[in-house]
Amino acid sequence: MARSRPKQPRELTAREKERLRIIEEELKSGAGQGEDDEEPVWSMVKAQKEATSRMCPYLDTIDRSVLDFDFEKLCSVSLSHLNVYACMVCGKYFQGRGTNTHAYTHSLDTDHRVFLNLQTLKFYCLPDNYEIIDPSLEDIQYLLKPTYTKELIASLDGRSKMSRAYDDSTYYPGVVGLNNIKANDYCNVVFHALSHVSPLRDYFLREENYESIKRPPGDKLSLLPKRFGELIRKLWNPRAFRTHVSPHEMLQAIVICSEKKFQFIKQSDAAEFMNFLLNTLHTALNGTQKTSSSIIYKIFRGRMRQYSRKVIPAETSDAERRQMLVMPEYQESVKEMPFLYLALDLPPAPLYRDEQMQNIIPQVPLHVLLQKFDGATEKEYKTYNENITKRFELLRLPEYLIITYKRFHKNQWFIEKNPTIVNFPISNVDFYDCLSADAKPLHKYTTYDLVANIVHEGQPDAGSYRSQLVHPGSQKWFELEDLHVKEILPQMIVLAESYIQVWKLNKTKTREERINEGMEGEVPVEQMVS
Repeated sequence: MARSRPKQPRELTAREKERLRIIEEELKSGAGQGEDDEEPVWSMVKAQKEATSRMCPYLDTIDRSVLDFDFEKLCSVSLSHLNVYACMVCGKYFQGRGTNTHAYTHSLDTDHRVFLNLQTLKFYCLPDNYEIIDPSLEDIQYLLKPTYTKELIASLDGRSKMSRAYDDSTYYPGVVGLNNIKANDYCNVVFHALSHVSPLRDYFLREENYESIKRPPGDKLSLLPKRFGELIRKLWNPRAFRTHVSPHEMLQAIVICSEKKFQFIKQSDAAEFMNFLLNTLHTALNGTQKTSSSIIYKIFRGRMRQYSRKVIPAETSDAERRQMLVMPEYQESVKEMPFLYLALDLPPAPLYRDEQMQNIIPQVPLHVLLQKFDGATEKEYKTYNENITKRFELLRLPEYLIITYKRFHKNQWFIEKNPTIVNFPISNVDFYDCLSADAKPLHKYTTYDLVANIVHEGQPDAGSYRSQLVHPGSQKWFELEDLHVKEILPQMIVLAESYIQVWKLNKTKTREERINEGMEGEVPVEQMVS
């Protein structure tokens, strides 16, 4: 029986010869025997000096289309959040880099070689375990952690040029969709609206503005500013790979900080959520009762004066009425209080149809609703055992004014929705008449322009939210509903059932200079429909 010829050894390739040469030189110099997981097994210092790490032959295996850093940084095997690496070939997260770690095992099983440390932003080749230094990878690092210079932030509101994503689609930074995981559209519209409040956006675009704020050990509120800042930076990323963002990590922080009151698997009220988010951010930033104690109060906090008195029951006799009138509790009391938003009352919807048996579309001008704060209009408020009349006037106008319309009313059985459409202009809304007599001389600017409009459609228990935003650079209006983004005409905004609005104080022109400006947007609904 003939003997089989021994198998001839395969000739080494040029890359393998070069690698062996480098290893021999490293071993002769005694380098590279550290056991720290953050240090490579052999350093390749000399190789990096000669040709950096462009020699890594696996850079072309990186698949940028599968990279998504919006989700929680957890190992897909051990669910650990310590020392997590992202595979640049399949996009999955794995723990560790040394031998017998999940990332090391994944590289051997699947021949996926390039990994990114999600904490240090360093790239490594496994299982060879050397650091990759290559300028072509900088776009991936920027996707994971966008950074903004002061010059870039100052130019954001003036940019009218669209950005191009990795999939060749174009978008305006700040006008990108948000993923609706299940029922978090009420959160998405609030995130969109607040991300277009320029001073709030500028504050959270630079992490150094709030990263030094210390909270008590174990305080879960410290998570909220961190996650909110990450979301704002991703929304305004001019070098994004996709034209949408997933707010997964921010939503998880909301669930933790609200003790599961607001969840992304259950619909909630957007106005209540916005109130919670602003107050919790203020607390997490170590805010106090002073207006200048946090960026939240600096931007949104105004001040009002409330006049209230108890109403004498109608069935009271004249003698009892005269006695009650001199009692302190039936005298008018005055109280000053701060506010983060103004709640406007909608008139009740009509109960009957018109002569053509069609449902009447009720509508009311915004200036009629604002009479609530003119200091003269009284309204009666009922409690469980007494009636109180109140009137309001404003003492201080904030830089950004939030208005909510009371569309939802809970009766004894279920929640009712008021379908009244508010007819409003999108610019030059004057709040001068809402100021008290002593506050009017202190306000040089009193006109506001609309920045964001949040709309609720459908029934109270089965409706959906969408937001309408103006892009500051192009002055175009966009409607965003989860992942869907489309440009709209400004005249279409008034047709929707507005629920929350964010207005910006115009500090370039006084009310006298704007008195002749057109009131665009304030068009009767019947005229728009016809």
